[in-house]
Amino acid sequence: MADVAPTALLQARQLTKQFPGVRALRGVSLTLHRGEVLAVIGETGAGKSTLMKILAGVQSPDSGEILVGGKPVRLPSVRAAQRLGIALIHQELNLADNLDIGANLFLGREPGRGGWIDHASIRAGAREQLDRVGLKESPDTLVGTLPIGRQQLVEIAKALSSQARILIMDEPTSSLSRHETDTLFHVVRDLRSQGLGVIYISHRLGEVKALADRVVVLRDGENAGEMDRAAIVPEAMVRLMVGRDLSQFYVRQPQQPGDVVLEVDRLRTPAHPGRELSFQVRAGEVVALAGLVGAGRTELLQTLFGITPALGGQVRVRGRVQRLRNASDAIGAGMALAPEDRKQHGLVLPMSVRENASLPSLRRDQRRGLLNRAAEELVARRTVDQLGVKTPGLDQAVQNLSGGNQQKIVLGKWLALDPHLLLLDEPTRGIDVGAKREIYRLMDGLAARGVAVLFASSEMEEVLGMADRVLVMHEGRLAGELPRARLTEEALMQLATGGASDSGFTA
Repeated sequence: MADVAPTALLQARQLTKQFPGVRALRGVSLTLHRGEVLAVIGETGAGKSTLMKILAGVQSPDSGEILVGGKPVRLPSVRAAQRLGIALIHQELNLADNLDIGANLFLGREPGRGGWIDHASIRAGAREQLDRVGLKESPDTLVGTLPIGRQQLVEIAKALSSQARILIMDEPTSSLSRHETDTLFHVVRDLRSQGLGVIYISHRLGEVKALADRVVVLRDGENAGEMDRAAIVPEAMVRLMVGRDLSQFYVRQPQQPGDVVLEVDRLRTPAHPGRELSFQVRAGEVVALAGLVGAGRTELLQTLFGITPALGGQVRVRGRVQRLRNASDAIGAGMALAPEDRKQHGLVLPMSVRENASLPSLRRDQRRGLLNRAAEELVARRTVDQLGVKTPGLDQAVQNLSGGNQQKIVLGKWLALDPHLLLLDEPTRGIDVGAKREIYRLMDGLAARGVAVLFASSEMEEVLGMADRVLVMHEGRLAGELPRARLTEEALMQLATGGASDSGFTA
């Protein structure tokens, strides 16, 4: 083994971890230097989460060693890791919404005297850490009143208040807007300049390219490769992760469009009551909704699915006018929606794979008002088999599955109803590139069967790679339409930013 550089903050050597029937890590090694952002990437099941939990003291390795500042250490608990300056910032933030910022930062280690909490010291300490992450809010501000991007910065300030020298960030931008992401990047770069080491986990390869100094790639629980700053490009990262070129990822065989499945005529949504939306989606088409944050894409999908009833206009599905007062009306019309936040709105996390996969089918499959266990088993088994869901069994709690497998359950439960129109809101958010390709393959297969697919996405490559047509939204209106033959990043961004409407679009 080569000598450890003097600036090395953290080193993992030959870490191995096995769970019943699964070897999660096989001799994985990495080194994090002072003043460095190290990205760790890989597909679902590559071992990223297990590695981070070991480094943060959540789990212990079966073999291998960890060095902090060049000295071997044991990390039997999260507290032990924190004492050594290691902090893990989870994708799901670990904050108390009902407490103020200062209380969150010092929760469990409040300064005090004689059994009394020293609130003045908490405010002063909180102010110091908030200044480090660029937050101007008062330490007395309730965390629950902050937008998610600022809560993310509070979480970082909380780690810094415990004297963390090593930050492990797990998918920190999965719920952030572009502006919030830019703010977070500025903070991370500033912390790097202060000498902290950051381990950054993300499925967004564009973010990795923009932020990382080095990349460590895991595949099937092993080191697959490493690249320095100059070599960090999406194509190279994908090849190391999955052994395929990026060009093979977008699985799309355009079909001859069939009959009109969805016809929207002067629809007005509660989010933008002054805008009228008109468009069509045909059988066998994959149509994208593109636009900047706040353009109204999610609100449109929610109105189409009856979650937020329309203020005016008409929606026709297969030629029939639909009165969409709620989601049940939309389901009855042959529509299905995979929401943007699958954990909050798409799944019942404590329930099993079997229960989640069969939820929409319960009324259809019931016998005299009673649950049909055999039908429930059949629907769940078909979802797991057809979509390739990786789960130990049908009774596994969905909350224990990876993001990609959770998304497959969300899609599978609706596909069991054979919808005519599938609405997808950010269908690949927070899942790895391998799982993304499987979702793309599924979308393509549904279109080939005559299903109309309308999806909203913030990922430019996804829109360019999968859409037969793109409807571009700007501030609640349809700014233009781009057929595949004229679909370019420049044309799309011109419309998304309020440029001249495309001449081929008729609202």
